[in-house]
Amino acid sequence: MAARFQELDWRSTPMGELSLRRRRDPTVDKDVYEIKLNDEFLMSSLFTVSETELGRRALAHLTGGDLDVAIGGLGLGYTAQAVLEDTRVRSLIVIDALAEVIEWHERGLIPVGAALTSDPRCRLLHGDFFGMVTSEAGLDPHRPGRRFDAVVVDIDHSPQHLLHPSHAAFYQPGGLGALRTRLRPGGVFALWSNDPPDQPFTTLLERHFTRVDAEVVTFDNPLQQRAATSTIYLAR
Repeated sequence: MAARFQELDWRSTPMGELSLRRRRDPTVDKDVYEIKLNDEFLMSSLFTVSETELGRRALAHLTGGDLDVAIGGLGLGYTAQAVLEDTRVRSLIVIDALAEVIEWHERGLIPVGAALTSDPRCRLLHGDFFGMVTSEAGLDPHRPGRRFDAVVVDIDHSPQHLLHPSHAAFYQPGGLGALRTRLRPGGVFALWSNDPPDQPFTTLLERHFTRVDAEVVTFDNPLQQRAATSTIYLAR
């Protein structure tokens, strides 16, 4: 029988103590993978509905094929997996500030990692997504100035609850304006948030995009025996 709890890896990073652990959850009777940064849970495989919906809903608003997509934030890989399930996707770049998380996927410590790293359309890239958005080169160092059909972001808890203060500028007019230049005409910006829809942030998005929606995703929380929600912002 597998151990009830196992710490698969632990690293000291510039952002704090990063750990990957696997535990057997008796509530759902399955192994649960979790990434923690210091005392905060970045992601759990127990709750993946909203991460999957983030990728699916972003692409649902695009027509045509040969889609090029960029994702900010790798985590456990469920958003990237959802994007690659769309056969119209030609290429996917996934940018993460923590090289350790990319390494966990490459080593197969995370279940989705094998599918991501073996797909020729997918490239995992170590970098500061927020800095790359405003840089001259942009989101693809191999092709400076490249634009995408969709840019999907799942890094902070919400536009108001950040993992690091340096991320704040992205959620202001300058950052969102720079993000818009990374999209092709008709492109989609999709953002995950753990908070309810925020009207001031929606209004800010409307200054840069022609249509903005804040969609609530509802999913089951077996630990609390109730429904939980998150928000997906879609700007086109």
